[in-house]
Amino acid sequence: MDIRVLSPSFAVSPQIHAHDMSAIADAGYTHIICNRPDAESAPDDQPDAIRAAAEAAGLSFADNPVIPGQLTMENVEAQHEQGKTLAYCASGTRSAIVWALSQAGKQPTQAIIDTLSDAGFPMPQLAGQIDALANR
Repeated sequence: MDIRVLSPSFAVSPQIHAHDMSAIADAGYTHIICNRPDAESAPDDQPDAIRAAAEAAGLSFADNPVIPGQLTMENVEAQHEQGKTLAYCASGTRSAIVWALSQAGKQPTQAIIDTLSDAGFPMPQLAGQIDALANR
């Protein structure tokens, strides 16, 4: 697993697997958000399979599929922490973007951009969108 921490209570990762649940729980995570649409996932990595494994490990699970090129405000609003949260998608990038947009107005835009960059997701081009969300 390649868990990248964005805040003390929120991290992102590429695709996780059912056999990762013990390690995720041992790392202190209590909630998982799937940002990967069903159509992208292999049969063993379908959100229902990950949900079952997560719940069996005592973790809560939310399905928030972000379709490439079709990110919605509903996706952004659903990307919230519930305890120590791990969000995943194919590479972690979409999960990081949705987190960044969800932080608009909660912390300074440059701090959000710096956090993304420090976690390996350099996306200064998001600053305008974050500012626009913060000002709405």
